[in-house]
Order: sequence, then C-alpha cells, then structure tokens
Amino acid sequence: MTSDDSLFASAKRARDKAHAPYSSFHVGAAVLDEHGHIHMGCNVENAAYPEGICAEANAIGSMVTEGGTRIRRIAIVGGKAGKGLETCTPCGGCRQKILEFADNETVIILEGENGQRRNFKINDLLPESFRL
Repeated sequence: MTSDDSLFASAKRARDKAHAPYSSFHVGAAVLDEHGHIHMGCNVENAAYPEGICAEANAIGSMVTEGGTRIRRIAIVGGKAGKGLETCTPCGGCRQKILEFADNETVIILEGENGQRRNFKINDLLPESFRL
C-alpha cells in the first residue's frame, strides 16, 4: 500500500514543476487510484486568466489518461514560490472534479505549515453535493 509520505513526495515534486508566473502560488497534487498508481499534476497559469489549470484537475486528467477511474486518496500542497507550504484546500471546481471520481471513503490530505497534515472526506469539503 502507498504511504501518505510517498503521496506527498509526489505532490511536492509536481509542485516544483508548476507554471505560476502571475500568482507565484505553486500547487502540486498526487492522486492514488484504485489500482495503486500515483498520478501527479501541477497548476498551470495562463495570461488569459482564468484559463489556467489547477493541480488537482491535472492530476485527475493524468489518472483518467492512464485508465484510473476512482480516487482513493489525493494529497495537495501549495504555497508561494520560494516559501514554505501553506494549507491549500481545493477550489470549488476541483472539489466537484474530485467528487466525480470519489466515493465516501476517498481521503483528501493537505499538508501545510510545519508539515502539519489535515485529512478530509469529500463530504467535508463539498457538503450537500450532487451526483448524476
């Protein structure tokens, strides 16, 4: 089984690749799918704001491309370039994207200042959500 430490290591590697010349806020995400594979994504900003892509959306897209259909765990890290991590919750759009591939057992893990981690279930971050 993949440890949270290795999931966060992947999220941090993805964060290092972020393209955020406008906000300088770099985000990395790592998704663990139902097959035990890790899929990474980083945020990619665009001058035609808000046409950028969130790290979570990139990681989910990578998962789907590789044949994954369920998110078991997702680790997210973010913060200003050259500075420490800040607790970075997914935006509303990404919460819905996570929900699309989540179940009630999916865990969203955030790492912030001083390595502090917080775990959430999707219903904690997107209460009263809808599914088709």
